[in-house]
Amino acid sequence: FSCGGVKKAPEDNLSEVSGFQVDLITHVVSSEDDTVVEGGKNKCKRVHHKKQVQCCQPASPQAAVMSSAQERRASFARRAESLIERRYAVNTEKSGEIIVTVQGDLTQQEKRAVFLTVHDLGCNHASFEEFVNSACMIEIKERSCFIHIDVPGHADNAPNLAENFQFPSLQLLGEELITVLDFLHVKYVIGLGEGAGANVLARFGLAHPSRLLGLILINVTGSAASVMEAFKTKFISWKGNELGQSAEDFLLYHKFGYQLVGDNPDKEKIVAEFQSRLHSSLNNKNLKQYVKAFMNRKELPLKNCKVDLLMITGVMSPYAGVVEKLYKDLNKEKVTLLKVERAGDVLADAPAKVAQSILLFCKGQGLLTSVAMPGIDRNRAFSTSSGGSTDGTPGSRRLSRGMSMEDYDKPNIRRLSVTINEQLPPIKK
Repeated sequence: FSCGGVKKAPEDNLSEVSGFQVDLITHVVSSEDDTVVEGGKNKCKRVHHKKQVQCCQPASPQAAVMSSAQERRASFARRAESLIERRYAVNTEKSGEIIVTVQGDLTQQEKRAVFLTVHDLGCNHASFEEFVNSACMIEIKERSCFIHIDVPGHADNAPNLAENFQFPSLQLLGEELITVLDFLHVKYVIGLGEGAGANVLARFGLAHPSRLLGLILINVTGSAASVMEAFKTKFISWKGNELGQSAEDFLLYHKFGYQLVGDNPDKEKIVAEFQSRLHSSLNNKNLKQYVKAFMNRKELPLKNCKVDLLMITGVMSPYAGVVEKLYKDLNKEKVTLLKVERAGDVLADAPAKVAQSILLFCKGQGLLTSVAMPGIDRNRAFSTSSGGSTDGTPGSRRLSRGMSMEDYDKPNIRRLSVTINEQLPPIKK
C-alpha cells in the first residue's frame, strides 16, 4: 500500500515538562455516605499527548525528535500518576472498617496492572509500600496501581478496636476483600501477599476466582496450625497494650527466621528497624488479634485454586519447608516456586529478585508487556518483538506501527478467553 508520509504534529514545548509539579492527594472516603474529604489540592498540570500518525515510510529526523519528546512526556505523566496516593475507609459487613491505601490512578486501570496486597503479622501496608517504592520496582510501579490493605486495627497509630468487636478469621477476611474491589470499582487484580496476608489472599482467590488474574504468595502456609505451634502460642506474653519479650521474639522469628542466627552483619539493624515499628506506629493490642487469627487458621485447600500461582520463599525463612511441602501437593501446570538463597525476609533481602519474578509472572498473564526485563535494552526488545529478530529473520509477532506505549501497556487478559488448538499433533510418548 502507499501513503503520504508522516503527518507532523506541533513542536513540543519542553518547558511545560520542566515545570511539572504534583502534590499528593489524600482522600478519606466512608462507604456509607461516599463523602470525599480532600487533604491536598491537585496542582498537577495535565499533559495532553499529541497523536502522531505513522506510516511505512522512514520517519524524518524532526519526527524522531518529536517522538522522543512525546515519550518523555508520557514517562513524566506515568510517574506523576504513580505518585498519586489516596486513602479510603471501607466498611465491610462482618470485618468492620478496613483502611485501604491506593498508589496510582485507578481511573487508568484498563491500561495498568492492578495489584491487591495484604501484609504479614507485625506489619501494615507500609511494608509493601516500601517495596513498591524501591528502585527495582520503578518501571512496574509506573505502569501499575497498588491497592494496599490494612487488616482491621493495623493502620498507623490506629486506636484500639472496640471491646465487643469480633476480629475476623483469615477465611472471613479473604471473603470480605471483594467489598473493597466493588467499592473501588476494580474488575481484576493480581494478589500479592506475605505470610498471614498471603493466606488471606489465597482464600480470597478461592472464594472469588473471577476477580483474580493470578496470585503471588510469599511464605504462604497451607496447613492449619500444628499442635506444637498452638502450644507455643499459649506462652506468648502480652502486657496489656504492650508486647512482651516472648511475643516480640515470636514476631521476629516469624518475619526473619534463621537469618537472625549466625554472624549476619545487618542483623542488629534489621531487628532494630522492625522493633521500632512494633513499638511506635502499630497498635499491639490489635496486633494480638491478628496473631490469634493466624494461629487459629484452618487448612488452605489450594488444590482447588483456579488461577495461576507464584510462590516465593527464602531459604532462611522458618516457613521454607512448609512452602515446599505445599508446592509438592499442587498442580505444577498452575504453580511456580521461587526459592531465594541467603534470604529470610525476601522483600527486604532480595527485592530485585522478587521484582523480576513478579514481572515475569505478570508477563505470563498478558500484563506489563512493555516493561523490559533487567539487562535487556528496551529499544532492542521492542524492535525484536515488533517483527524482526536479532539475526534478521522475521519475528513471529508483529506489532502495529501505530500502537502507542499506552496501548501496548493495556492488559491482555488471556486467561478469560483460553482456547485449545485442536490441530496440534499429538505428543509422542
